Amino acid sequence: MRATAARTPFDLWRTAASHYDPPMAWIRTVAPEEATGLLKRIYDDAVARAGKVFNVLRLQSLRPEVLEAGVALYQELMLSDRSPLTRAQREMIAVAVSRVNDCDY
Repeated sequence: MRATAARTPFDLWRTAASHYDPPMAWIRTVAPEEATGLLKRIYDDAVARAGKVFNVLRLQSLRPEVLEAGVALYQELMLSDRSPLTRAQREMIAVAVSRVNDCDY
């Protein structure tokens, strides 16, 4: 008889989870039409740039100052001409990392 490894709770969870597509978590956000002040300016900039406010921005809407810093970081990493990588190369890296992480963003 072949010995089998003891199954941990994580092993059991992983097996069960592989057959289950969980619903998206619900997080309270501020809708674009409800935004004021700094958040409204960030949302307006997003609409001007992309035509809409994507959920990745709305997820941080309860802390507009943190959202503003996050947008600035993204713009520096992805759009700055100070990187030795082209924008296309940076986008390809972001897509590859998202795919590996099974992430929609």
